[in-house]
Amino acid sequence: MPPFVHQHASHCESGVMSSLVRHRGLPMSEAMAFGLGAAILFAYLPFIRVHGLPLVAYRIMPRGIIHRLNKDLGLGMRFERFRSPAEGTRRLNELLEQGSLVGLQTSAFWLPYFPPDMRFHFNAHNLIIYGREGDEYLVSDPVGETVVRIARADLEKARFARGILAPKGLLYYATAKPAAPDWAKLGRRALARAARPMLRTPLPFVGVRGIRLLAWQVSRLADDAHARLYVGNIVRMQEEIGTGGAGFRFLYASFLQELGELTGYAPLAGLAAQLVEIGDRWREFALAAARMIRGRDPSDARALGTRLRALGADEKRFFLELDAAQHAWAC
Repeated sequence: MPPFVHQHASHCESGVMSSLVRHRGLPMSEAMAFGLGAAILFAYLPFIRVHGLPLVAYRIMPRGIIHRLNKDLGLGMRFERFRSPAEGTRRLNELLEQGSLVGLQTSAFWLPYFPPDMRFHFNAHNLIIYGREGDEYLVSDPVGETVVRIARADLEKARFARGILAPKGLLYYATAKPAAPDWAKLGRRALARAARPMLRTPLPFVGVRGIRLLAWQVSRLADDAHARLYVGNIVRMQEEIGTGGAGFRFLYASFLQELGELTGYAPLAGLAAQLVEIGDRWREFALAAARMIRGRDPSDARALGTRLRALGADEKRFFLELDAAQHAWAC
């Protein structure tokens, strides 16, 4: 294997996977990893609470990108969990001694190299361990500009944090070189995977229907402290956690553009431009909501609900066109 080279990314899971695939011999951008993993989504999950507020997600469930890329590229990924920190550390050391590049699921809150104001209780933050020196581990965290070090005790705390999505020491590593990709075949499959849950899910809180449900809930909010917390949580989920709603749309647009260049399928460039505009409108929604929360503009829940309904219509139009493009491509 060549020496490991750190790569900065905007999102942890797609960043880790692009690095792992590249290290195994197949150059892959973060956008391509995100897009082939069909990670773009929308879900409003009022039955899952984060600090007492409903979860709003703009991508598929954690580890979805890892599992899809493993299957499509034949990476031979191995996943291991552990009952105790000592057992998990012992296995990590063994893999590092064998020269493996190891992905870990951790809690962002317990990573000491995160600035204090950026730490939050999220147990599905992915990073890479690429070496060890004494009691310190060499970390390539995709959201960091450079590599860092972490002490064994701190890493164990982050790997074995409790709560929702508890990692239980999860580590994963590839055992095979990626198969030579058929970009057109993989691309068509990825587009179909992305369009299906956004358009045809029976669940009212996923996809375009989920955006409409959130719009209805927001438009009913009273002008009080709870409403400000509720709307503030939506903005935080969109703009501060990972790359969020608009950021994920921009990342997927980059994937469409790159896939179009690789395959020569021209309609993808137009879809990419359309999605960038939708991402801009998600940012405009977040800005309008933030100004209301801070009192710079009058609070108007119905206006925010109207913006969200418009975004739902935009995303429905986009994913219908994306679905039509992949069907036409398949023909």
